[in-house]
Amino acid sequence: MPAQLPEDAVLLDVREQDEWDAGHAPGALHIPMSEIGARLGEVPNDVQLYVVCRAGGRSARVTQYLNENGWEAVNVEGGMQHWEASGRPLEGGADGMEPEVI
Repeated sequence: MPAQLPEDAVLLDVREQDEWDAGHAPGALHIPMSEIGARLGEVPNDVQLYVVCRAGGRSARVTQYLNENGWEAVNVEGGMQHWEASGRPLEGGADGMEPEVI
């Protein structure tokens, strides 16, 4: 993952709703992995996609699926855990808590 996402890139977060609510990257598109097939129409296909989950396993599977179906997707190695550890911004946070990756 580049130090900074290109301006026209989209970060696709495929974690579950509770994970998203606890903390996510600003501006990310949220579609849980279990809903990708049904919501493909919401996935932009004219930009570079970076796919992220908690640690990289789910996003690797979604990245492979998208690439096999005509998208240009890149798996974010280390997932949101690496994102948070690198000091990248998070937003969200349930019940007024600080955003965190769960």
